[in-house]
Amino acid sequence: MTSWLSRRLAISVILVFVLTSVVFFVVRLAPGDPLQRMVNETTQPGDRDLVRERLGLDGSLGRQYVDWLAGVVRGDLGISLRQQRPVTAIIGEAVGPTLLLTVTAYLLHLVLAVLAGTTMASRRGRPADHLLQGVGLVLYSLPGFWLGLMLIMFFAGRLGWFPVGAMHAPDAVFMSGPARLADLLHHLALPVATLALGSFMGTARYLRASLDEALAQDYIMAARARGLTERTILWRHALPNALLPLVTLIGLHLPFLLGGAVVVEVVFGWPGMGRVTVEALWARDYPVIVGTTLLSAITVVAGSLLADILYRRVDPRVRPGAGGGA
Repeated sequence: MTSWLSRRLAISVILVFVLTSVVFFVVRLAPGDPLQRMVNETTQPGDRDLVRERLGLDGSLGRQYVDWLAGVVRGDLGISLRQQRPVTAIIGEAVGPTLLLTVTAYLLHLVLAVLAGTTMASRRGRPADHLLQGVGLVLYSLPGFWLGLMLIMFFAGRLGWFPVGAMHAPDAVFMSGPARLADLLHHLALPVATLALGSFMGTARYLRASLDEALAQDYIMAARARGLTERTILWRHALPNALLPLVTLIGLHLPFLLGGAVVVEVVFGWPGMGRVTVEALWARDYPVIVGTTLLSAITVVAGSLLADILYRRVDPRVRPGAGGGA
């Protein structure tokens, strides 16, 4: 286990290093100059050179990369070209809202997937099965921005049940603790629904296939022979075993959640990592772009590693020393 974990950690570090290095060079080599947004036509060439030097853009590309890499080792991701603030501070402010959005959406995603998967497995071929598959696949195929805009138009614009966007109401700072929490949940509802509704059917279909396999096992036949109800067999015997393969999907879901969160945060004006990244791309804010990419890469790689570790813990067949040489 220790040697396997060491190899996986080494591979993960290499992947993060290669990915962020590629992004560093791609954004720096892209056409355009970030100084165009910071100076005007009347700025003298000498002043432009001073600004470029102060921002660390005067050296060669190789020198800039070495300086950036040395800063990363020290925990310094540089200074934002647009905001003139440390990148770590900007990312630190955005991580919390993004985690709140993605974790809440993933929990709702799992609840919807389990309910839909068990319903489809227990009612295979019936109208409920076809209806759930049809609705779920339509939601799964819709672009995230379109689904978010439709939810805003209907539930916020027409019915007025939820706010259009943002994370808090303008007067939230004057609210009491419980009222501020309620306001946060009120603003969180539509972004979470957009992420969860657009992704749960993939997991539900995976769970349905796993349930079909579990329901065909001998221990299910034995449970039926003992006179147990189909509901008990499904929820207490088949479902716990069918959920095991879902552990491997955790790492695969992270890239989709983070990618979907970028769109959702922009649509709903949510002050998270996705919105920060999009604004940095428009402003050609190199340090922020690379900083958010670094954090996203670490998160995705860590999620994949965590999924492998959990799977080895819960399934003895893949533990070191188990039969088959796993």
